[in-house]
Amino acid sequence: MQIAMIVVILGLQLGPAWTCNVNRCYEEGELSKAANRKLTSHYPQPPEPHGVLAWDSPASCPLDLYVHYQQREARSLSPWRFVWKTMKDHYPSTYVEAQCLCSGCIVTKNKGVPEMSHDYNSVPIEQSRVFLKRELCDDGRKYYLKPVSVNVVVGCTCARPRIAS
Repeated sequence: MQIAMIVVILGLQLGPAWTCNVNRCYEEGELSKAANRKLTSHYPQPPEPHGVLAWDSPASCPLDLYVHYQQREARSLSPWRFVWKTMKDHYPSTYVEAQCLCSGCIVTKNKGVPEMSHDYNSVPIEQSRVFLKRELCDDGRKYYLKPVSVNVVVGCTCARPRIAS
């Protein structure tokens, strides 16, 4: 009985010490290092697409240029381009997201000539990613890092159009 009581008392005393690191408050200058440590150890980030800075794709459907592109995002039947996004007060604060370029899908019919087909829709493919959001601590001067889930578009694909019932 005495051992159980000691365990309960120790648990009540040490519990806050074990859990306080979850919402640990950081000075503004410490945030970036703390965020990088947490992202590396708890929330590994996917690598950014290769060549994202080098490829400056048109913002419209590249039907006429379709056969000349070498990157997979442009060879797709539902091509996309990559754009940089910024989220203030988040770590990482910038990331790359895909943007669909066509409303329909590119198909090849007569003698392999590519054409736009609206029998299918170009739709985004989303992936859930964890970012760390900077939140103000109760003292009003320091910040803690709160994990938040964000759906990020990573590519586009063709799908049948939804039919309204």
